Amino acid sequence: MTKSALRQQFLSRRRALTADDVAHRSASITQQVFQLMQPIDRLSTPGAGVIHIFLPIVRQNEVNTWAIIHRFWREYPMVRIATSITNLASSQLTHYLLTPETKLVENRWGIPEPQPDEHFRVDNSQIDTVLIPLLVFDQRGHRVGYGKGYYDRFLANDVPHSRKIGLSLFDPVDKIDDVEHTDVRLESCITPDRLYIFN
Repeated sequence: MTKSALRQQFLSRRRALTADDVAHRSASITQQVFQLMQPIDRLSTPGAGVIHIFLPIVRQNEVNTWAIIHRFWREYPMVRIATSITNLASSQLTHYLLTPETKLVENRWGIPEPQPDEHFRVDNSQIDTVLIPLLVFDQRGHRVGYGKGYYDRFLANDVPHSRKIGLSLFDPVDKIDDVEHTDVRLESCITPDRLYIFN
């Protein structure tokens, strides 16, 4: 199926999930994130890389990444976490450290974003791992998002060196038919039931 058809199908499937469905699936994904990222201690050392985590759009029934973030804050307080601000004028993402004290404001799409503060700006070269939002992915590690291209540009141009981990509420489809040569493949993807690793 094409990206457009898959986007429509999986937006509908996500809308059909209850809040309990999303919470249960997100909890399973959270457990697997911490299993995959062991040993986490390497990210606590001085000069270690930053983990970039998207903040969920609640009304879109996205994976609840707050459980992941709060576990890092609670169990691994030395690990640095970043999230993005969407720049509509440049169609780019800029990145800032996320702490328990960070003030958040929802943007036009309902994404919580930190208020920009240059003291907490994160350089792209510091980002070690990216947890990536998506609607659906395939057995080869290609993903379908909302179609705006923000994450595609971010992954391809800003963090080619980073570990790329997708988070999905659903199992993969066999194949996305209209993959482009500029699309960036995931290295792995976590669903509620299992971890997929792509070569």
